[in-house]
Amino acid sequence: MSDMQSQQNIAVPQFWLAPAVAAAVGLLFAVLTDLPFAAAWTLATVIWVAWWWITECIPLPVTSLLPFVLLPLGGVLSMQDASSALGNHIIVLFMGAFMLAKAVEASGVHRRLALGMIGNIGADNGRKIVFAFMGATALLSMWISNTAAVLALLPVALALVDACDNKKFQRALLLGLAYSASLGGVATLIGTPPNLIFASIYETYSGEAFGFTRWLGIGIPMVVLGLPVIAWWLTRGVQLSQPLQLTTMGSMSAYEKRVLMVFGTVVFLWVFRTEPFGGWTGLLGVPEVGDSSIALAGVVAMFLIPTGAPGDADKSRPKLLNWDQASAIPWGILLLFAGGICLAKGVMASGLSDSSGQALAGLGGMPLWLLVFMLTLSVSFLTEVTSNTATATLLMPILAALGGATGLPIEVLMIPAVIACSCAFCMPVATPPNSIVFASNRITIREMAREGVVLNILLAVVTTVVVMVFV
Repeated sequence: MSDMQSQQNIAVPQFWLAPAVAAAVGLLFAVLTDLPFAAAWTLATVIWVAWWWITECIPLPVTSLLPFVLLPLGGVLSMQDASSALGNHIIVLFMGAFMLAKAVEASGVHRRLALGMIGNIGADNGRKIVFAFMGATALLSMWISNTAAVLALLPVALALVDACDNKKFQRALLLGLAYSASLGGVATLIGTPPNLIFASIYETYSGEAFGFTRWLGIGIPMVVLGLPVIAWWLTRGVQLSQPLQLTTMGSMSAYEKRVLMVFGTVVFLWVFRTEPFGGWTGLLGVPEVGDSSIALAGVVAMFLIPTGAPGDADKSRPKLLNWDQASAIPWGILLLFAGGICLAKGVMASGLSDSSGQALAGLGGMPLWLLVFMLTLSVSFLTEVTSNTATATLLMPILAALGGATGLPIEVLMIPAVIACSCAFCMPVATPPNSIVFASNRITIREMAREGVVLNILLAVVTTVVVMVFV
């Protein structure tokens, strides 16, 4: 039997079992408890969607359409309220960020920056090479998808691996590539989908936006503290017998310079939008401008500015970004976001969030640092076998309700969980970077799991420290 047939045979029972179990659980809660009908219906919807997300018996974006159908059908949300999730400004922000990343990838400037960072530290110290490579990967992953960052740098990593027969160095470099891409995405609000899921649900529950700069105050310390921990663990005992030959690149082209200029301007405008002293929006008297507005302005600029390549003086001269590139963004991820936002609205509107928070309120008696640590560790291992985006979408409303029920600021529980969604290092299926590096056939599952178990625990400690100090 082929692998595809086997997967289809597994998917069929999951396809029908999910709605059956969801309906049974919802009915039991409605009959045997005082849970209102709307909350019971929403609970059944959550179970159905979560089941299909975890088993992936149908594509994740298709599952994400269910809340738009089921919540209005059960009278939990109106059609207008459910549909508004698709127009949420977080969706617009990530769409713009995806398109900007496509322009960066097309220019190749990200690969140049990474090689430049590695070249500046020399080629004779294995530990320094791995650390520099991880730093370059993390820096790229802050602004482009972690998948794109790994795909861009994997050929460089494999060239370094082939130039050295030190097995410890090879393992450290390849695993460092995967792990630093996942952690680097934590640094910025646009770095990885779970971050934006947190921001959207936080705004839904609290009524205030969690801005780009505010997240930097948490994400940057997490990467600055976490990256050396990962590098230290992976490079223990790594020593090179001879220097490596690093790839060299020519001078930077006008194309690369212009992309870097536009993207750098966008980042500058994001960081200083509201800080310090009200930021540039306060200075200019345009407080209505948000992070999504800046992202789309950058996209428009990329479409208008020519690459500067020779021979492009005619009207059809190529621009920094074209529609073929821009339209190749992962639209399915945006649907996943929208479905999660819609589901979160339903959980709150139905009263299910309040009921869940009250049921879990007993956890508030634990010391806060212990609660944060146990939550982080549990989510990191849960994400080993589930989509980190789906995990974040499911957990954020529940943790927001738990925070409200226990009197804790909701971000104190939501942030460690969303960081943990990016800190799953044991299994190839846990994150796209893990899968890509594993597919190179240079790393075994046993090696990844052996290193990852320890790092899951160490990063849970780092996350706890960051949350207790910076949140």
